[in-house]
Amino acid sequence: QVQLVESGGGLVQAGGSLRLSCAASGRSFNTYVMGWFRQAPGKEREFVAAVSRGGTNTYYADSVKGRFTISRDNAKNTVYLQMNSLKPEDTAVYYCAAKIGTLVGATLQEYDYWGQGTQVTVSS
Repeated sequence: QVQLVESGGGLVQAGGSLRLSCAASGRSFNTYVMGWFRQAPGKEREFVAAVSRGGTNTYYADSVKGRFTISRDNAKNTVYLQMNSLKPEDTAVYYCAAKIGTLVGATLQEYDYWGQGTQVTVSS
């Protein structure tokens, strides 16, 4: 089992940047595929990005491709989401998630553990 704690959210102007972090407790962090999801008010939670266990393979939603970068540091049990060129439509609660297995997934049902979320607000 793994516990996930997100940090780094906040208020930023459009065009700005934020870096989210997700710290995992427990052993065997490098056996989990890690993902970021987000949920805006009144909308369903949606996939943002995912990274393979070793960090070499990444996958992004079309809406963030070219602006967001997911990475991980297995020595620190941490996954990151660097968000650049932020837009008001990026405003949401961002969740970190861990998936057992090897395949990088993009659906909520594939992920086994979730953090509590961190709020990102982008003002226009």
